[in-house]
Amino acid sequence: MIIRKKEHWFKMLFVWHGSVLPRLLPRLILLFVLSLGVAYLHGIIFSFKIPLNPAPLTLFGFVLALFLGFRNNVSYDRFWEGRKLWGALLNVARSLTRQTLTLKKRKDLSSVSEFIQMLSSFIFALKHQLRKTDSYDDLKQRLDEEKLELVMKAKYKPIVLMRLMAEWVQKAKDEGEIDTIQQARFDENLDKLADIVGGCERIVSTPIPYSYRVLLHRTVYIYCALLPFGLVDTLDWFMPFIVIFVAYTFVAFEAIADEIEDPFGTEANDLALNSMCHMIDETMHELAGEQIITSQKPVQNIID
Repeated sequence: MIIRKKEHWFKMLFVWHGSVLPRLLPRLILLFVLSLGVAYLHGIIFSFKIPLNPAPLTLFGFVLALFLGFRNNVSYDRFWEGRKLWGALLNVARSLTRQTLTLKKRKDLSSVSEFIQMLSSFIFALKHQLRKTDSYDDLKQRLDEEKLELVMKAKYKPIVLMRLMAEWVQKAKDEGEIDTIQQARFDENLDKLADIVGGCERIVSTPIPYSYRVLLHRTVYIYCALLPFGLVDTLDWFMPFIVIFVAYTFVAFEAIADEIEDPFGTEANDLALNSMCHMIDETMHELAGEQIITSQKPVQNIID
């Protein structure tokens, strides 16, 4: 994810990095060439004048803008739900860490550290599962060899780590370090972790219906291809520039919706999962009284 400071309105007109424009540029250039051809031929193809005028295109463009707005709202809802789930993950991680540090009768630092490391591993394992990347390096830093081997064999690694944390809680109960009520409080937060994993998996495994995406995609590009024929008689050689501006608006809206539909990816405007994982890891270790070294990145042009 790219995070920028608020910039001057004039500078924002020329922002390149983090914009969808680089991806759209080849398509817009192709449409610009088509518009130049239509302007040169005055809308005549093989001696046939394409009978289009701005009126139907204006009406159709208004309807298309409504559908694009709905498409973007659906994608942003998925993006915001993903952000709320990771915000809830931060809260639950802090609560579990606090419970581990304060509810145990015996101050067994190695046991406490073991739970915090499993919880930290859970967070990184969830990130890698959502992004379909290899979690070995992150988990190796936090788990002993026995647990690492067990987790790496699993398909759903966060779920296995939740089981290991539940076993840790049960062991603490059996050894008298926590009572039944305290165990129930631990279980409540572990259940919340399960809900968070399920919510993230729901977003990843349930994309926007493909037929709907195809219909909107085709409609946008057909509309943009017909636009030069409807405007050539009124705008003449100025028409290609107006067409490019309108096409950029419609095509960019579609591209942004596609990009944030899966908020857990690695594109420029997806959620900053790397930064969030490290921030949650740091806040847990700080609660445990460990000194942390925070690497401060400049706010300008942060890429995650």
